[in-house]
Amino acid sequence: YGYFGDDSGYKGAITWWMQNRHGWTVEPEWIFSTHGLVNGTAMCLDAFTKEGDGIVLFTPIYHAFAKVNRAANRDLVQCEMPIVDGHYTLDFDAWDAQMQGHEKMLILCSPHNPGGRVWTRQELDSVAEFAKRHDLLIVSDEIHADLLMPGQRHVPMALIEGISDRLIMMTAGTKTFNIAGAHVGNVIIADEALRARFGARMMALGLSPNSFGLHMITAAYSPDGAAWVDDLCAYLAENARVFDAGINAIPGLRSMPLQSTYLAWVDFSGTGMTR
Repeated sequence: YGYFGDDSGYKGAITWWMQNRHGWTVEPEWIFSTHGLVNGTAMCLDAFTKEGDGIVLFTPIYHAFAKVNRAANRDLVQCEMPIVDGHYTLDFDAWDAQMQGHEKMLILCSPHNPGGRVWTRQELDSVAEFAKRHDLLIVSDEIHADLLMPGQRHVPMALIEGISDRLIMMTAGTKTFNIAGAHVGNVIIADEALRARFGARMMALGLSPNSFGLHMITAAYSPDGAAWVDDLCAYLAENARVFDAGINAIPGLRSMPLQSTYLAWVDFSGTGMTR
């Protein structure tokens, strides 16, 4: 496995997948390949923010986002999500009051990790309006977008109108196909000005993905891969059913019903334990 060389097949596989699975048209020149999406997040911080800037997270959220923000000396602005009817929800009235004016970026997790929420189009519209009110760039991590429970439909943030000039999309097949060790992810930027800034930092740091990951994704993002994912989602749904039944039978425990992902989130508060 030498250098990958011509990446047109790889980028073509990504554009095919996003169009056929999510109804999202992606141009090949919008795609940057990073060393996974934690690296992609760190690259967005490096390219678009500076030390001391506020970075908004709807919490709880994937732990690596806080880790890279702290390491980069950004100010974490944690907007806590309330639980309503057993699911995490968005509370923009509270979060509007929380903003101090130094916030520059919102890192969105869609579908949500760890709560498993699939955000509705109406909720994503509200996220977009929140970002516009506070002049925030949106980094939308959509790594779990293909792992949906029956009846769920993921809406890419890129399909929300009026935010292309402030939107950075992050996708990957690594969670879907259990190849996270390949360390390959996509940062997809439609806006030319944002794309130029990101590309300049990629070039300055000499970053490029490994050829193993590019070959894997090219193979996975295919009709055969799509059929496999359909079977996988049915399998995960049954696992979730068995898990929920078992957990909810234990006094003091309650699992959060999944709409997406293969993860589980369990409320232990009924046990009286505090940690």
